[in-house]
Amino acid sequence: PQPRPVQPDAQPQEQEPPEEDQSFKPREYDFNPLKASKSIETGDYYFKKGSLAAAKGRYTDATLFDPGSALAFEKLGEVDEKLRDFAGAREAYTKYLELSPAAKDADAIKKRVEKFPRSSRTAPASSSAKK
Repeated sequence: PQPRPVQPDAQPQEQEPPEEDQSFKPREYDFNPLKASKSIETGDYYFKKGSLAAAKGRYTDATLFDPGSALAFEKLGEVDEKLRDFAGAREAYTKYLELSPAAKDADAIKKRVEKFPRSSRTAPASSSAKK
């Protein structure tokens, strides 16, 4: 069979959208403190193992499962600081201090955050990490 000639003034027909692949759907996070706690535990495992990117993913999951978890934001700030993502660390620590203003380490964290570079997402090449 020969292909039909396309008429310039013909309206294109709407096509059915392809079936969604479940792996491409964005993950949904319902409030679940138990999953948040488990994500923190798993993040701690990865952090101790030295897999900082994996730890960051787990701590981020924990903050999404329980947005009121000060511990999750504190740990996310720690891993961001280790990864030299100072903007992310500042954001996480700020949220941590909002959720837990009377934390024992609040003053120390405020002082560390003040030392973070302001403009870039990473530290200047000339500075050295002190820890």
